[in-house]
Amino acid sequence: MTYLLGIDQGTTQTTAVVLDERGQVAAKNSAPLPVRFPQPGWVEQDPADIVRTVREAAAPLIEQYPIAAVGFDNQGETFLVWDGETGQPLTPAIVWQDKRGVAVCKTLAGQVEADWLRRKTGLLLDSYFSAPKLRFALENDPVLREAVLSGRARFGTTETWVIWNLSPGRLHVTDPSTASRTLLFDVNRFEWDDELLALFGAPRDILPEVRPSAGYVGDLDFGVGKPLPLHALLVDQQAALFGQACFAPGEMKCTFGTGSFLLMNIGAEMRLSRHGLLTTVAWRFGERTAYALDGGIFVTGAAVQWLVDSLKLLPDPAASAALAAQSADPGVTFVPALAGLAAPHWQADARGALFGLSRGTTPADIARATLDGIACRVYEVVTAMAQDAGQSPAPLKVDGGPSGNPYLMQAIADLLNMEVRVAAAREATAIGIANLAGHSALSLSLEELAARWQAEAVYKPKMDEARRALTLERWRRALEALQRFHRP
Repeated sequence: MTYLLGIDQGTTQTTAVVLDERGQVAAKNSAPLPVRFPQPGWVEQDPADIVRTVREAAAPLIEQYPIAAVGFDNQGETFLVWDGETGQPLTPAIVWQDKRGVAVCKTLAGQVEADWLRRKTGLLLDSYFSAPKLRFALENDPVLREAVLSGRARFGTTETWVIWNLSPGRLHVTDPSTASRTLLFDVNRFEWDDELLALFGAPRDILPEVRPSAGYVGDLDFGVGKPLPLHALLVDQQAALFGQACFAPGEMKCTFGTGSFLLMNIGAEMRLSRHGLLTTVAWRFGERTAYALDGGIFVTGAAVQWLVDSLKLLPDPAASAALAAQSADPGVTFVPALAGLAAPHWQADARGALFGLSRGTTPADIARATLDGIACRVYEVVTAMAQDAGQSPAPLKVDGGPSGNPYLMQAIADLLNMEVRVAAAREATAIGIANLAGHSALSLSLEELAARWQAEAVYKPKMDEARRALTLERWRRALEALQRFHRP
């Protein structure tokens, strides 16, 4: 039997899955990835830990199964710089959540025309992306700056760094989807852009070669048996889009975790959002190019965890569904902006707020308001996607841990007035990158991959129009009040 290996190098863990010839998960293994917070707003990882967790997650599976091809997805905006001669890191891995690039963005805001930047990159000037943090590091670290100027330095996101180590040192590569998350890449020409490089002080010679998202890249040595051929590279959210078989324009997915990340396939034409979303490269290989609208919600599962850890209202996140169902006060409204409001508002300084509290408010009311608030945030992003696409979107496919919360999934279906389909395979990201490797190495067609997708549960809308309108009106008023409170 032929097997495929998908490696999902995520922010909190690295997960590897093995797929059999029918596309079923034959085995899975994960390794936790530590994160450190050296000062407020800074989020880092040890580069050695990233390589270690990839080996720990993948090696036992490689020893057990004959792997035909490997696919590798990554955190997206997290990056590091290392010495190309010694292989030693010159920076920590600076995580996508890190805020050290905020000051750079404020400095450049008056120098950069926002539409010019969006037309080139599809993105906003934000510390979320790699380039502002890279410029901060270059401006504040003389040793790093000297290594960059001498030509020794190498820049890369987490998959680039791991592939360099597993090659070893032969491959310095990335793919268009990952490059499109740096603010250094022209998503129209699919090339590193000289004007953007100058803006952020990044010499071209430190950057990796951009390879197609699917196709033979080279061999990786995991230290167990013979090297394995690498055939697919993507950002994690784009890998989940592929894993959810969203191959046609208008198809969309939401991956739930700490936050929620919604992507809609918009086809082969680069189009900018008019409703507060980003445009990113979904994948590019052969004659096939797909762009996606991207709407990130930074706090969803983290809001439920806040109820557990900080408010002590729940024993664990899974208990939120049953508790929310006990609520007798639908007037309590929560805007879960615990780390700002991302798409489609982009208000980094906003903070969460509860409205409609009384002496009779119960933990059940707050649990329900939290889940409803998450549903309202998803509603906002999907509505923006539908407006940009100019069409009613396809049913929403979902994956990730919170997709197992029946109250939340029903609330989303009710507010959107559309089906929400929970993927039977929760590891859509690792499965997606394994499927893309199979498309490249084994000529698995997209039609065959789409036919393999299955739903574990389907939630149909049940809410009547009057209640939906009232819920959304309460949300609108709460959101307006929060935004007024944080207005300068």
